[in-house]
Amino acid sequence: MLLFAAATLVGAAGLRPDPARAEQGAPLKLVALGDSLTAGYRLPAEAAFPAVLERALKAKGYRVEIANAGVSGDTSTGGLDRLDWSVPDGTQGVILELGANDMLRGTDPAVTRKALETIIARLKTRNIPVLLAGMLAAPNLGTEYRARFDAIYPDLAKAHDLVLYPFFLDGVAGMRANTMDDGLHPTAKGVERVVEGILPSVETFLGRLGQSPERKGQEQKGQEQKGQ
Repeated sequence: MLLFAAATLVGAAGLRPDPARAEQGAPLKLVALGDSLTAGYRLPAEAAFPAVLERALKAKGYRVEIANAGVSGDTSTGGLDRLDWSVPDGTQGVILELGANDMLRGTDPAVTRKALETIIARLKTRNIPVLLAGMLAAPNLGTEYRARFDAIYPDLAKAHDLVLYPFFLDGVAGMRANTMDDGLHPTAKGVERVVEGILPSVETFLGRLGQSPERKGQEQKGQEQKGQ
């Protein structure tokens, strides 16, 4: 299994919200498709990124369910190979976090770009939006490689109108307090920091899907009832 030190971009490909589901008050079904950063390497399931993000969103009044489809050591090509069974029918949005292992293996950025773009295109064909979580190349890979790799995620986001989160590991990478003894993977505290950073982008993503937090409306209704 490969570890990663890098950055992340998040974007969202557009999906039209299902009015019937919205009326029924059913939660949005999201899938987090990624590597060990998603899977929760050496962490209990409840401390993994999808679970922590789901709790944070619910605390803000969103109705969501986030399935963990992270596989430690996975590459962008590996994610593409398992896309159909990792993202089942009925999924309404995907958080795509892949590419770190490509970078650590020195994979040609063109290969990574093609795999990620194919994933996005196939999900869009299924009318499933994508929130893209990317990576930045490690400094020791050289300026040419870094320029080619780092451009992948902004380019894809622009081409496919995605919501972007520029650095998935912002506040985690290089921070001993937020990483495990390998210096790369987030601790439980590190995952919380990731969620804190990405949350506004995820809320923008949910807004594209037609969901807004319920709590504000409920609080306003309660205030109106008190005033009567």
